[in-house]
Amino acid sequence: METEKLERKLEKIHATLIKKESVAIRIGASVHPLYTSSAKNLYRYLLLRSKDIRKIQNALSELGISSLGTGAGYVYSNVFAALKLVKLINGKRWKANKQIETIGFSDSKALLVRHANLLFNTESLVRDTEIMVTMQDELTNSKKQIRKLVLAGMGIARINLSHGDPKIWKKILHKIHAATPEGYRPTQVYMDLPGPKIRIDTIYHKKGKETDLKTPPYVKIGRGTHILLIKHPLATMSTEDNNPQLSVAQILIKVSLPQIIEGLQQGHSVFFDDGAIEAEVVSSSKDAALLVVKKSRKKKLRPGKGINLPQTNLELPSLTKEDLELLPFIKANAQLMGYSFVQTPEDVAQLYGELNKIGDQDTGVIFKIENSKAFQNLPSILLKAMQRPKVGVMIARGDLAVEVGFERISEVQSEILWLCEAAQIPVIWATQVLDNLAKKGMATRAEISDATISAQAECVMLNKGRYILEATKTLRNVLRRMEAHSQKSKNTLRALKVAKTGLKNIHKEYGIQ
Repeated sequence: METEKLERKLEKIHATLIKKESVAIRIGASVHPLYTSSAKNLYRYLLLRSKDIRKIQNALSELGISSLGTGAGYVYSNVFAALKLVKLINGKRWKANKQIETIGFSDSKALLVRHANLLFNTESLVRDTEIMVTMQDELTNSKKQIRKLVLAGMGIARINLSHGDPKIWKKILHKIHAATPEGYRPTQVYMDLPGPKIRIDTIYHKKGKETDLKTPPYVKIGRGTHILLIKHPLATMSTEDNNPQLSVAQILIKVSLPQIIEGLQQGHSVFFDDGAIEAEVVSSSKDAALLVVKKSRKKKLRPGKGINLPQTNLELPSLTKEDLELLPFIKANAQLMGYSFVQTPEDVAQLYGELNKIGDQDTGVIFKIENSKAFQNLPSILLKAMQRPKVGVMIARGDLAVEVGFERISEVQSEILWLCEAAQIPVIWATQVLDNLAKKGMATRAEISDATISAQAECVMLNKGRYILEATKTLRNVLRRMEAHSQKSKNTLRALKVAKTGLKNIHKEYGIQ
């Protein structure tokens, strides 16, 4: 590309940023003061990523100029610097617009570190990836084991409130606080709100025309197996004579949230156990849905396993009655909370409203991006989240992979990282990190490679396992090596659908044509 043509294309990008600066200022004024610059930069990033600028990137690289691929955290400064250098190559001088408040490379890094320090209660001057470890039950996690985890690098202990009760959680909390070695920063506690989890409640197995009312610990399953999802316990269902779905089914599953049945339609995909089993809806009614298994990586299905419905419109509340009852407990005992099933900025506003009711202004909130709707609305979710100072995002890759498709998860998790970098919001990388090592004591090559990518996040979460101490030590070693090599990454900037959708939603909210 000729340098004159390159200059004109960069001028067009720069002019768009200038034209929309009044919008950026309005957006910056709508968030917490600590996030004013970050909110404006996120909006500028959406403007930049709504267009395909890969040819511009290539032309800039040919000239040895920043290709804009690493400037998510300081968009205007990066565009301005590139345009200024191209103008100099073309023999022209150009001065900055003093009215534009900008952040540069160093300021961007400092803001992210500041936000991460505030969220994780640290005092680091540089970005240092935190390690979060999921606590097991109160019998498995001894004080000695927790102390070893802290010495190995664990800074945050996770308690999943989907399991157990306050009595159990308090025992775990006591051990966490007692286990912190003298001179160490107190271990931070993260608690997950359960949210409206869709799970297998009860399984019934058919033997010919007879259905066993006893619930087995598991059922065998494979390609071609017919499953009937039901709202109510089997004893309340109609007979086979007037329920043809029941006569076809080999397995019956009562779901934890009966209201999901009515949203299922013929052709919809239904996934079980983190996508290990894929089925398709054959027929549906208001009380039941008949499925046929299309693919199965596992031969057994057990109660309690998760269900994902990526094509089904679910009108479920992001905050359940149980969640609301748990908020005071979290306020009293945790520094961080995970918000499951957040899908819209309205969901963010609802949680903030409930926290205000109980006077909780201090607990950090982690927004778990675990479905396609949350990803599509991420820019608006981030801007609404910035109304409080202690916020973060968790990439819940297990559910998210099932929702968006396994072939897209790498792309989607990268886009989440970019958007959060633009917003200077800390990211927690979660789901099956070093999972084989934690459970079986032997890491695979693939999960070591995955762990190196996790160094782009501000925190990495490990799940439970017999060898969790070894997994924590390995992760700490990997992160330290990677932190010495890289910070974030260079990216090619094709147009992002999530950026276009985000701009559309933001402009609608602010009444901008």
